[in-house]
Amino acid sequence: MNAFTVALAPILALIVVGYVLKRLRFLADEAWAGIERLTYYILFPALLIHTLANQSVGNGQWSTVFLVVAATLTTTALILLLYYRLQSSLSGATFTSIFQGGVRFNTYIALSVIQSLYAAEGLALGSIASGFMIILINLFCISVFAIWGKASFRGVGPFIRQVVANPLIMGCAIGWLLSLSGIGLPGVSDDIFEIIGRAALPFGLLAVGAALKPELIRGHFKAIMVSSVVQFTFKPLLAVFFISLAGLNGLTASVIIIAFMVPTATSSYILARQLGGDTETMASIVTFQTLLAFIVMPLLASILLS
Repeated sequence: MNAFTVALAPILALIVVGYVLKRLRFLADEAWAGIERLTYYILFPALLIHTLANQSVGNGQWSTVFLVVAATLTTTALILLLYYRLQSSLSGATFTSIFQGGVRFNTYIALSVIQSLYAAEGLALGSIASGFMIILINLFCISVFAIWGKASFRGVGPFIRQVVANPLIMGCAIGWLLSLSGIGLPGVSDDIFEIIGRAALPFGLLAVGAALKPELIRGHFKAIMVSSVVQFTFKPLLAVFFISLAGLNGLTASVIIIAFMVPTATSSYILARQLGGDTETMASIVTFQTLLAFIVMPLLASILLS
């Protein structure tokens, strides 16, 4: 069993525990919704603030990482937009789910794998790369919803509010501000954010398991296949291409590749529900990709991380 598979094992175990507990009704549905909100709005932003505030993000390497991330995500988004233009029968709402399924990434799984493989140094690098990805992905996805979502969502004001109010973007912004200002997290605040942030990944993985809905996979095969091919083929290969073009290597390159080979985010469903997407298609894509990832990711790692 290789190191990547070993790193995935406890992650898969936590997701399975979350799924089983939800099916056994160990907690009420409202409790799972609360755990999801707690992780998304409090725990994970705290993790981002803690890891980013204590890093130096003002050097040249991070501008290169940002360019690689931006080039990979922008090219992926253009591929998906081209696909939509060629599919006259595809509804706009369903396209928003395919788009999220091909562009978003599961931050909890990505950072859990990175931490398992590369410890604190890897987690710090992963948090910085994830910060860039979170901001760009949310800009892209909210733009797609503004154009093709079913909900009434038009104008610059609502768009800006959706972006600024995103808790992950706020966490990244606060962390970068503390880092670039040189303030960091002074005194006991560092310990407070570390303790809160430490709970983000296990709670997040339990919430991923609880959100899985295998019964919805049937009937959404085409959307699942398109988004999954983009997620597990085009995106990782594009990342490798742009990493090579930029001359990145070592730990930084590995962290970026891992971030681009994980399944889509479970928060995609929340955004689809809030902004007028196709929620059933989104739930089926999230479930299928999460299950498929534990077969595909070790294969991708053996090829792309060797």
